[in-house]
Amino acid sequence: CWEVRKHNSSEWCHFIRSNPDCRLDGGFLDYLHGVFCVFPPRLLPLAVTLYALWLLYLFIILGVTAEKFFCPNLSAISTNLKLSHNVAVFSLTCPLHGVTFLAFGNGAPDVFSAVVAFSDPRTAGLAIGAIFGAGVFVTTVVAGGIALVKPFTAASRPFLRDVIFYMVAVFLTFVVLYLGRIRLGEALGYLGLYVFYVLTVVLCTWIHRRQRGDGLAPPGPWEPEMPTDVEEPEPSSTNSGDYAEEYRPLLPSRETSLRILSTALSPLDYRKWRRKPWYWRLFKAFKVPVELVLLLTVPVVDPDKDDLNWKRPLNCLHILTSPLLCVLTLKSGAYGLYQIQGIFPVWGLVTLVASALALIIFITTSNEEPPKYHCVFAFLGFLASAMWINAAATELVNILRTLGIIFQLSNTVLGLTLLAWGNSIGDTFSDLTMARQGYPRMAFSACFGGIIFNILVGVGLGCLLQMTSSQPLVKLEPDSPLVWVLAGALGLSLVFSLVTVPAQCFQLGKAYGGCLIAYYLVFLCVALLTEFRVIHFSTP
Repeated sequence: CWEVRKHNSSEWCHFIRSNPDCRLDGGFLDYLHGVFCVFPPRLLPLAVTLYALWLLYLFIILGVTAEKFFCPNLSAISTNLKLSHNVAVFSLTCPLHGVTFLAFGNGAPDVFSAVVAFSDPRTAGLAIGAIFGAGVFVTTVVAGGIALVKPFTAASRPFLRDVIFYMVAVFLTFVVLYLGRIRLGEALGYLGLYVFYVLTVVLCTWIHRRQRGDGLAPPGPWEPEMPTDVEEPEPSSTNSGDYAEEYRPLLPSRETSLRILSTALSPLDYRKWRRKPWYWRLFKAFKVPVELVLLLTVPVVDPDKDDLNWKRPLNCLHILTSPLLCVLTLKSGAYGLYQIQGIFPVWGLVTLVASALALIIFITTSNEEPPKYHCVFAFLGFLASAMWINAAATELVNILRTLGIIFQLSNTVLGLTLLAWGNSIGDTFSDLTMARQGYPRMAFSACFGGIIFNILVGVGLGCLLQMTSSQPLVKLEPDSPLVWVLAGALGLSLVFSLVTVPAQCFQLGKAYGGCLIAYYLVFLCVALLTEFRVIHFSTP
């Protein structure tokens, strides 16, 4: 399909329609058909601009869904499964990084993007580029930025453990790429290595707590600090704040179902809106449509609230909208539009059953007290938010492939730049903010912990889901020499940190941070020069 730009502009549309390689698997929009058939050739810059804006908005959708819907429901599920005193709370409150639920929540966009990319051999390079590219970016720019913002003493044992595990994962991926395929045993080996990593973290933490007698001893130079002060939550309509007395009713009254529904569907807190700067309001205005659609389709259970975030009219509406969302987004609506016996569509059957169930729940419950089975809504919300993330990731991969064909760029370079930057930008801001607030060790540990999850689960699960009984392997043939530049750069950056950090007695200052950022800039220049064939490398 890359040959399309070599033809005359009048033949672009015919080439796209007649070439099987130009068909985009999955997704709701045919971006290649749109840019080469709908838009005339002279408006190609306009089409690229619109696609770039839509790409940015897809990153916003991924971020909002993971932060406000996927992660909270994972937290509620872990609480209901009684995991709060071992793995779950360990991952949510321990300063290491969160090796299970929190890692899954933070890495959901990366993992779903990898799974979607691995589903098509033509876009597998996107997954490899994004996983390796995010690894280089996080271990250099983010880690270096933390050292520049707040020089600190690194936690030695967690740092050495994470770097060694990550180096093993990178080496395994390098071997798989060299062989050009990954078999069932190797895919299971990725997931098994992550399970072993989780057990190692839990065991090391348990041993350390036993050694110090579960006391609250001050952290040593090898131990990340625990934050003792919690950021005060923003005042909202449900808790006290600067204007709470002004809006509090004189006499207690029961809210009507209609008012509960309208309040629950409002993504804006007007008192918070008045106090925020203009740029926050502008970004919020872009997120409001996404948040409104998500509020309509994804229930959220909050164990920290007295009512568990029970909104009877909205939750009953979720009984209808969430299953509809799942069947209409699974395989881009192929299952939802399927007609039973060629007569009745699946989405119609789901609507009838869900409507009857929603009516029963509405009649048998009250607005004031959540039902005993309210925890089921956390699983429903988890599934619905996962489907949203999967749908957005599918569109993301398709639009990146389209941009690669337009600009004659390999999937690898798109993965290591746009996809890696987009998926890492949220973690970058959160880690740097954490460092500025006085927790640089926690932020530094989070850099390595998250990318271990992304590479092991992203590659392992992404390839495992593509295997069948007739073909228990996935071909991973690098689409450009840039893959080897990526693998070498990531391995070199890890070796650099593994050698220099202990050599400095784990004292990380601005010199270390500057070296890491300079290293990333050099790597980016070499990668782009390799992509544009200014630098030539002989491939294995």
